[in-house]
Parts: sequence; C-alpha cells; structure tokens
Amino acid sequence: MQNVSKEQMKLYLVTDSTGLTEALFLKKVESALKGGVTLLQIREKEKSTREYIDLATKVHDIAQKYDVPLIVDDRIDVAMAVDAEGVHLGQSDMPVDIARKIIGEKKIIGATTKTVEQARWAYMKGADYLGVGAIYPTTTKVKTVRTSVDTLKEICSAVPIPVNAIGGLNKDNIYVLKGIPIAGICVVSAIMKAEDSKKAVKELLTAFTKLT
Repeated sequence: MQNVSKEQMKLYLVTDSTGLTEALFLKKVESALKGGVTLLQIREKEKSTREYIDLATKVHDIAQKYDVPLIVDDRIDVAMAVDAEGVHLGQSDMPVDIARKIIGEKKIIGATTKTVEQARWAYMKGADYLGVGAIYPTTTKVKTVRTSVDTLKEICSAVPIPVNAIGGLNKDNIYVLKGIPIAGICVVSAIMKAEDSKKAVKELLTAFTKLT
C-alpha cells in the first residue's frame, strides 16, 4: 500500500502556530504552499478538539486550493472530522494497523520511526511513509530523540516506502543528508519562523536538489 508518492514527499511542512495569530498563521501556511510545499501536516498539541477541528478545516481549505494533501498529526478523530488526506502517528500514538482499520485503505498514514526495527514494523503494519529523526536538535515543543545519519541511511534501505528526514533541518545544514536516498525533508521552524515563508520554501527546495 502506498497512498503517497515520493514526489509528494519532497518538502513536507509541519505547522507550528505558537505565538502567531490565526490570521498570520494561515497567511504563512498559504505563502509556504505558494512557494512549493508538497505535503502539509497540521500539528497542534495544546488546542481543544473543537479548536483543532476549526483550525484544521481552515488549513484544509487552503491546502486544497494548491492540491496539496493535508496530514493531521496524532489525531485520527480530527483527521476524519475534516476529511483530511491522512494522519501521522508517533511511537506513543495509536498503532498503524489499528489506525488503518479506522480510516480505511485510501487515506495516508505516516509514522515516526527512529530505528530500523521500528521502520520495518511500521511498514509491515501499513504505513505509507516514514518520518525519521531528529537529525538535529529542534526548537519545537515536541520531545525529540536524535537519530544518526547512518541510521537514516539504514532505514532507507530497509523499507520500500518513502522516508523523510526531520528535525532541525534548514537550507544551511541539510548537506549532511547528501547521498542518502530520502524522499524528502520535513521542516517546521525553517518555514514557520521565516519572515518570508514562500522564499524560505524556494531556498529549501533549491538546497534539496543539491543532495542527489
């Protein structure tokens, strides 16, 4: 099963609304999509379910204008409520196979993995893609464990589904991924904290093309 293409994984934006008004947040998301983001994940750790659904609905409306799939972090209920294209699950979230039973075969399921064993397990249970990291320390509120570039390379070889690197990546440091057969990169701060999100996306895409 693979509901997402390698091309769609190239530049994966994970949102962060911390410190932003809703209007500015939505403006940044749209600007990033205009710049060429290929996959979008909404991640909200502190909103109520109703607030999360409300914001995800607005983000989904924007994403659909650019024909970019929306993935909801953690929350299968929110993903289903807004008819998002998929859900992303961490190691402490609902198991991939159970999530698949709930949301069906046609939705995208991504999984965070940090070891080859976790990667193989997620693939066997029905994940469509993997997010591997953190490659660098991050400034987001999410708890992260560092993953070596060598482990990332091993994971890419261990599974046939797209693998993305995540964690503190920006246009100046992604060179460490050169030669590793990742499908793309997942970025938070490098886009969400940029003054010009559209420009930041274009610079990231240019830097990414130099990795192959």
